Amino acid sequence: MRLPLIEPETADAETADLMAAMQRTAGVTPNMVKAMANSPATLRGYLGFIVALRDGGDLPAPVRARIALLVAQEYGSDYCLSAHTYLGVNLTGLSAAEAARARAGESDDPVSAAALAFATALLRTGGDVTDDDLAAADLADLAPGQRVEIVAQVVLGVLCGLLTKAGRIDNDWPLVSHTD
Repeated sequence: MRLPLIEPETADAETADLMAAMQRTAGVTPNMVKAMANSPATLRGYLGFIVALRDGGDLPAPVRARIALLVAQEYGSDYCLSAHTYLGVNLTGLSAAEAARARAGESDDPVSAAALAFATALLRTGGDVTDDDLAAADLADLAPGQRVEIVAQVVLGVLCGLLTKAGRIDNDWPLVSHTD
């Protein structure tokens, strides 16, 4: 069953404020946020998680954007892939080529490459990473806090991917397909 979309003008005051915050940040209130608004607690937690990592985290925005692209590709979520490609290129400053490479878990930036390798290992092992995965993170000098934030970014991506697919949320971004 398709999740209904809650419009900001029909939402309760707190939910409308949360949706307005998203509008200010991204320039739009995406359908995923409108669907997530069916559970104000989930929307509040999701947006709070994003803001906490953005404003208080140690991973730079381009690294977070690349992880989001990787997770969307791995989960086969065209909605998330479309959203994160648009946001990564237009708000974070990734080039289209960098966004495409991130989908494949690749980057010329050493921190991004290490973060993507660790995120790939997390996704493909369900978190049961190997000693080699941890050694690669050590070689890239990923701090313990950065590793935790990589896990958090993967969790955010999984939440988005599952919600958009299970909720059958219509894509409102310029389409990027995981099969491209």
